[in-house]
Amino acid sequence: MSIKLTRRIAAQVLNRGESSIRMTDAAVADAKKAITREDVRQLVKGGGVFAQKKKHNLSLYSKELNEKRTQGRKRGPGRRKGSRKARGGVDYKKKIRAQRRVITMLKAENAFDNETFKSLYRLVKGGNFQSKVSLLSHIKGRGIAITEEQFNKLRHI
Repeated sequence: MSIKLTRRIAAQVLNRGESSIRMTDAAVADAKKAITREDVRQLVKGGGVFAQKKKHNLSLYSKELNEKRTQGRKRGPGRRKGSRKARGGVDYKKKIRAQRRVITMLKAENAFDNETFKSLYRLVKGGNFQSKVSLLSHIKGRGIAITEEQFNKLRHI
């Protein structure tokens, strides 16, 4: 068979374009003999057929832009899209999921019973807590015993 077939099959196997597929000089003869996908997979596994590394554009322009933005440039009203609340701030989902992870882990460690868990879950859902730390301080204020080790572990989840 031809090398073109091997190159095409290798591109599909490696999930890359045909132009990025390369072969070593020693593997060219084997590549001509390869008929099935399994033959090509064996060549890939042996290292005779491989794909070039993906090119990454360095995008110097974007680096310059980010540098200017850290200095406070290019952030005027003409650049903004969306309201003040829509721009920035912690994403609601991230905050809520983190707080739910905290109370779920505490429940798993038997720090409190199911009723307390349910009431805390409702408070979290209602947005009563700004962060995980405020949730943990509320739990401590309720008189639920949390060790210092648990507190530090839960802060960094």
